[in-house]
Amino acid sequence: MSYKKLKPHTLDEATREADLRLLWKEVYCDNTKPIHTFDGILVKFYEDMFDHCFYESANNKAKDKSILSLNRLEKLHWIKDTLEDTTSLLKQGWDSQKKAYIANRRVTLVKGNYIVIISINKLRTQARFITAYEIQNEDKIIEIQKSPDWT
Repeated sequence: MSYKKLKPHTLDEATREADLRLLWKEVYCDNTKPIHTFDGILVKFYEDMFDHCFYESANNKAKDKSILSLNRLEKLHWIKDTLEDTTSLLKQGWDSQKKAYIANRRVTLVKGNYIVIISINKLRTQARFITAYEIQNEDKIIEIQKSPDWT
């Protein structure tokens, strides 16, 4: 996999967000260019997911998503690369409301600390993108690695 990084820090702030929103729409939300996981699941993306994926919270308890994250933006193309990576680690996702692992939420881990989370339909033919980010906490990485395998 290529895993190429963008350089969003080289753009002025106003241009950066507008250009990267457009890139998000072109790469991920264009239905004429479907994105599939390496094992054939069609993943759906929507324009409004940009904010959830590329903004971080200034206050994790408030979960305000108020800061545009250059770290997340530089890895915009990694989402597709991760979904297509046959060497990725696949785990069941954690549902924080149910306090349990759930079989239809798939966490794909690559490069030791980058994850993409999708929610898969019952037929396992389509999924909805949830989020993607680089994990900064070593304990969280270990927790994910120990979670149940996605089968």
